[in-house]
Amino acid sequence: MNKSILRLAIPNIISNLSVPLLGAVDTALVGHLDQVYYLGALAVGSVIFNFIFWGFGFLRMGTTGLTAQEYGRRDRMKMMMILARVQIIALSIGLLILFLQHPIAILSLWLIDSSAEVAEYTRVYYDIRIYTAPAVLALYGLNGWFLGMQNAKYPMIITIVLNLLNIVLNVMFIYGFNMHVNGVAYGTLISTYLALALGIFLFVKRYRRYLAHYIRTELINLYEIKKYFSVNRDIFIRTLCLIFTFSFFTAVSAKQGDLILAANTILLQFWFIVSYGIDGFAYAAESLVGRFKGSDNKSKLKQAVFYNIGWGLILGITGTLLYALAGSSLLSIFTNNSEVIELAKTVLFWTILAPLVSSFCYILDGVFIGATETKPMRNTMLFSTGIVFLPAYYIGTHLFGIHGLWLAMVLFMIARGAALAFYLPGRILKHT
Repeated sequence: MNKSILRLAIPNIISNLSVPLLGAVDTALVGHLDQVYYLGALAVGSVIFNFIFWGFGFLRMGTTGLTAQEYGRRDRMKMMMILARVQIIALSIGLLILFLQHPIAILSLWLIDSSAEVAEYTRVYYDIRIYTAPAVLALYGLNGWFLGMQNAKYPMIITIVLNLLNIVLNVMFIYGFNMHVNGVAYGTLISTYLALALGIFLFVKRYRRYLAHYIRTELINLYEIKKYFSVNRDIFIRTLCLIFTFSFFTAVSAKQGDLILAANTILLQFWFIVSYGIDGFAYAAESLVGRFKGSDNKSKLKQAVFYNIGWGLILGITGTLLYALAGSSLLSIFTNNSEVIELAKTVLFWTILAPLVSSFCYILDGVFIGATETKPMRNTMLFSTGIVFLPAYYIGTHLFGIHGLWLAMVLFMIARGAALAFYLPGRILKHT
């Protein structure tokens, strides 16, 4: 089992870590420019696109679980039709986002009360990056399908190429053409479409024979469409809660001034780096739990659950130790602004705790996605956001100031893991 987990997890960890690496490089590039509001604009722009794109993360997550189960049943026609449907859905949503781009921008900037300079450059960034929407969503569906097919290598290749291209282009635009957040946006736009072209090439190279199993009349299969959206409705609600929490975090940071926004933005990069690493095992759990549920292999399913939890905890403990030993030194990589660094150091303790307390909920997310048991995910996220995070924020900031915001984030992660653990015996392990 460990061999199967590592075969899937290691490529996922490598590809996942390249995502926050890109965010870290962008933060470092913009953080060393002459004005701190550029970093604020990048943070606010990222929040907007998190809302837009993460909200449709079900195009990856739901696709992985459903495809993995059909892989376990060895039903090639259903595997192929899942991919065809998700691509049509992704294209439709992407075009709708482009049609609504101006109202989305106006509403987003109204909701996030930032300084005039931050708002101005956020709009510059937004107006360019919004055109990535169709390609981003298509890649979600394609990578989710690859993972469901037990193929973590192709998403790794696509993600690494995407992010390396992005980094190279961002450096070129910022240092070669004296651009700022507009350079970061153009780099993202170009690299995203090139990555999609690579993904299509890889599909044709390995899975061309699956095209023979495409049946046009099955494309509008109401039962399968209802099943797909039933699973993804719950994932969508769950993801919106997650996006709301991180966006709320950034929005209240922006209200407290550009310095606090900059410091919190950098520390969130630390959170994302470890979370994307642990998600490598969460993705392995999605693939394996879905596969063994589809093939009705109960003992293997149970092994996949507990072995992945163990690996996730090991990685979480490692991340906590790393930040405890080197966290202060790592801050200078992201910015040379001494005020931002000193402010970040005052709340670094919460970032040190983050990998350990978050690892459990990340892995259990993967377990429930693979089993397509999405209602518990929805319920636990609603509970963690509305009953834990928001009250903890309002009470904590009143009592502890900036520490209250970070305390709320840590309690949010603990609540997610504890609530999913409550559902685990009855929903996942009851038949094992």
